Amino acid sequence: MDEGGKAKAGRWHWLSGGRQRRQEEVILMMLCALSVPSILPFGVYRLLQGNWASAAVDLTLVIGMSATIVHVWRTGRYQVASLGVTLFYSVGMLVTVYLRGVALVYWVYPTMIAAYFVLRPAAALAINSASLLMLVAILVSRMEVLNLMTIVVTIALVNLFAYIFAYRTGLQNKELHNAVELDFLTGVGNRRAMERRLAEHANERRPHLESSLLLLDLDHFKQVNDQYGHAAGDKALIRLAELMRGHTRSSDRIFRYGGEEFAIIASGAGLSAAARLAEGIRAAVASATLLEGHPITISIGVAFMDKERTPADWLAQADKLLYAAKQGGRNAVRVEEEVAT
Repeated sequence: MDEGGKAKAGRWHWLSGGRQRRQEEVILMMLCALSVPSILPFGVYRLLQGNWASAAVDLTLVIGMSATIVHVWRTGRYQVASLGVTLFYSVGMLVTVYLRGVALVYWVYPTMIAAYFVLRPAAALAINSASLLMLVAILVSRMEVLNLMTIVVTIALVNLFAYIFAYRTGLQNKELHNAVELDFLTGVGNRRAMERRLAEHANERRPHLESSLLLLDLDHFKQVNDQYGHAAGDKALIRLAELMRGHTRSSDRIFRYGGEEFAIIASGAGLSAAARLAEGIRAAVASATLLEGHPITISIGVAFMDKERTPADWLAQADKLLYAAKQGGRNAVRVEEEVAT
């Protein structure tokens, strides 16, 4: 890595506090960090001028933003903090306009736009719409109707444009995320998607249904590539993926683990149900024609996704059972603590 890359990595390591953070965490902390030096000078100035109420609002915002940074830094919990910051910021803006008058209406614009950086577009739009209604109630007796309408229309348009931009960006990010986590050949999830899903399952704190991991491999697939070519081998993999889609439930997730090896996360399936699922897939492959003139079979290892163990343990156990199925003659299923029939 060059010096620039090392420096960038060092800055990220400092920002992340020694662990990888979600993008949402970083954005929220950056927003709060930028808000503190932006608001603090005004709070100090108003304090020195004896504007106690306005100074209290500004300094309360500074303390709230600082506390949020510390909270998210330590815990990584940003969802509730994002909502709290947006509400806190919006109330502070409204109180400031109420206390200081029309001259500070321009604070409405950055406050409302900031909401789209930390919340879902629909939630940000709802909060900003409610803030706009309260702002009208504050200003209706202080401004001429035409001037008030001008402010309302411009704020509404800024919100509408920000909503459209945030919504469109969210769709594009979702499409890009899906494309990054799909296997280019078979269209099932790739290894990256599988590792993410396993990590999510391991970190899930709420009670959930028991689940199992199926690891399967095509038997003697190297012979297929050597005898018929890689193009024929690719077609067999595509047909296998299609067959697995037809023999799994909507709640199951299929991944290409690597080469001719696939994985299935059977959500809500204990070992008995997962064994039946694996046997059904094995039998379907054995009776199907994945490659004309060449019968193809698969071997499967089934491991229970026990929350007392890690994703690496689940994969290791499933791989061990897959190896046992291979050693036992192939075209077989081996299940953790059970013997597949």
